[in-house]
Amino acid sequence: MINNKIITFATVLLAGSFFLTGNGHAEEAYDVQAYGPKTTIIFNTPVTASFDHKVHTADIGLDCSSCHDSEMVAEKRGFAMQRGVAEATGQFTMAAMAEGQFCGVCHDGDMAFGVDENCAACHQLPDDPIIWTAPVKAVIFSHDQHVNDIGLDCESCHSDVFAMKVGAAPATGNYTMRALNDGQYCGACHDGETAFASNTQCNTCHIGVKGYNRAMGTTPDTGGH
Repeated sequence: MINNKIITFATVLLAGSFFLTGNGHAEEAYDVQAYGPKTTIIFNTPVTASFDHKVHTADIGLDCSSCHDSEMVAEKRGFAMQRGVAEATGQFTMAAMAEGQFCGVCHDGDMAFGVDENCAACHQLPDDPIIWTAPVKAVIFSHDQHVNDIGLDCESCHSDVFAMKVGAAPATGNYTMRALNDGQYCGACHDGETAFASNTQCNTCHIGVKGYNRAMGTTPDTGGH
C-alpha cells in the first residue's frame, strides 16, 4: 500500500516536471543571429506585404546568404541587409519578381509557389469596400465577400480580369456596363450562370450618390430644420 502511494506521488512529480518544462524539453531560444529578426517585416511599397524570417530560416532551413548576397543584390535578385533598400530601387514589383528578381528567385513555381499564386501568404485583403466613382457614382465591391464568403482566390480576378492597381479599370475608359455585358471585368463571372448577370440585381453593387455620401460619412446638409 505504501509502495503504491510512493509510486503515485512519483508519477505526479514526474508529470509536473514535464508540464513545467514543455513536455520534458525546454523550448529552444530563438537565435536572431542565425535566423534573422523575429518580428515580421512589413513592406509598404508598391503594396503592403509581409515577410517572416523564421518561416524561411528556422522552419525551411535557408541560410542568410540565400537572400542576402552582395552579387545577388547587385543583380536585383537578392536583398541588402538594410531595410528599405529593395523598395527604394523602384523595381521591387510583382513584374520584377515574375522575371526572377527579389522573392521571385525562389518563388518561381518550382522551388516554391509562384508569385502569381497563394497571394494571401504575403498579402492581406485590401480595406473594404472598394468604391468606384467612375464611370458612375457609386459602385461598391467587397473583397471579403468574394474571397472569404464565396471562396474565390485572388488569381480568379488578378490580373487577367482586373489589374492589381487601384483605379486601373476606370482609367481604361472601357469600364462600362456594355463591357460587363460582353463578359469583361465583373462580367467574366456575372454572366447569369456563374453568378447573377451584370444587368440584374443592380442595387447589389450600385449605391448611388446618396449611398456614396453615407459610406463616406459626408451626407450633405440639405438645410432642413
